Amino acid sequence: MSEIIGFAGSLSHPSRTRSLVSAAVKSTAERTGRTGAVYDLRDLGSSLGAASGIGDLTPDARDVVKRILEADALVVGTPVYKGSYTGLFKHLFDLIEPVALKDKPILLTATGGGDRHALVIEHQIRPLFGFFEAATIATGVYASSADFKDGELSSPELLTRLKTATRQLASAIRAQAAFGQPDLASDAA
Repeated sequence: MSEIIGFAGSLSHPSRTRSLVSAAVKSTAERTGRTGAVYDLRDLGSSLGAASGIGDLTPDARDVVKRILEADALVVGTPVYKGSYTGLFKHLFDLIEPVALKDKPILLTATGGGDRHALVIEHQIRPLFGFFEAATIATGVYASSADFKDGELSSPELLTRLKTATRQLASAIRAQAAFGQPDLASDAA
């Protein structure tokens, strides 16, 4: 399945984070001719908080994780609280094996109340996915409350940055398709 998966680390509904992730997934899917789907913490249900492994998740939550792991590329986003990503967002990725995201193209996004949190992508989220050796693209997209109007992206600067980021993600996906997926089994040897 050729799919772009978005994951928003938010429990809120509606969610600015989910809006940002959805816009990025839609743009990337259009650029690459792939399908897209977006999930958030609500889609994982209450089993996530008590899980010490993927097997502890409900079948529906395990299906979401499976789609994340099998996706051609990911768009991940989190709301920012006190300068960092949400705990349940991090907990989900704590359950994932370190090699599972190796070389996967990932666009990093975040939302926060103001510009004080803008560096969260570089100081918190990029190092997390660096641990997984994921292929995070160069441009991350941070949006503050001022970048939205009625829950929708409205800032011209933000929309320009999002366009740049999704173009970079689409290029990474095409490059990976042209050269094939890495053989993780041979990398482990």
